[in-house]
Amino acid sequence: MAVKRLAVLTLAVLAGCGGDRAASMAADSLSRDLQRLPVDSSAVLNDQAAATPVTPPAPAPARPAAKPKPKPAPAPKPVAKPEAPRALAAGAMLSTTVDREISSRTDKPGATVTGTVASDVKDASGRVVIPAGSTVTMTITEIHESENKGDKTGKLTLTPTSVEIQGQSYTIDGSAVALDRTLRDRKTNAGDVAKVGAGTAAGAIVGRVIGGSTKGAVIGGIIGGAVGTQRAIETQDRDVVVPASSRVEITLGGPFTR
Repeated sequence: MAVKRLAVLTLAVLAGCGGDRAASMAADSLSRDLQRLPVDSSAVLNDQAAATPVTPPAPAPARPAAKPKPKPAPAPKPVAKPEAPRALAAGAMLSTTVDREISSRTDKPGATVTGTVASDVKDASGRVVIPAGSTVTMTITEIHESENKGDKTGKLTLTPTSVEIQGQSYTIDGSAVALDRTLRDRKTNAGDVAKVGAGTAAGAIVGRVIGGSTKGAVIGGIIGGAVGTQRAIETQDRDVVVPASSRVEITLGGPFTR
């Protein structure tokens, strides 16, 4: 409003001093100034320069794909040390049971018999060398019945030759003792009858020589028969018998390794 008043006052002064032309020019100038838009003097001026548009950098050329690194070879597994052989020293004992009956009436030297190991046989470090259930093969090297009462055992010799462990056979050296062997009387045979007859005849001859009569011969025959019977009893054969499943103890004669 103050601006307008100042403009009117200026026109009046110019009119008074310079005439119509000057007044007309001033009026045109004032009219143009009045048509201008009012300026907001309270607006904050932005003196900063206009931002320059930033051109994005050109994309870098694509790099070739990197080849995958080869996987490192797996570390070799440690080689297990071979197990030391399992061994038994000479003198080691094997407890077995025979699988069938052994008898001097039916078996001859050279026959074979098997036995089953009754318990594990271990080495000095406690490892099982011959497990229970293994089969031992033995050869009958000598067998003979008892021929008199003075012979309490007869003759029987067993020699171990091999042992089968988990399907594999190993040679062994040693001796075997049948712990449960016994003697079994045989029935009287022709030889025993002949012994009785020989005793009777010898008694009759002695009776005749000594007595000189039939009566003496009869008495001598009776006495001779009694002697013959006793002789037959004393010399009666008795078979050596080892019952099936009875104990046989084997002693190794040398080292055993598997």
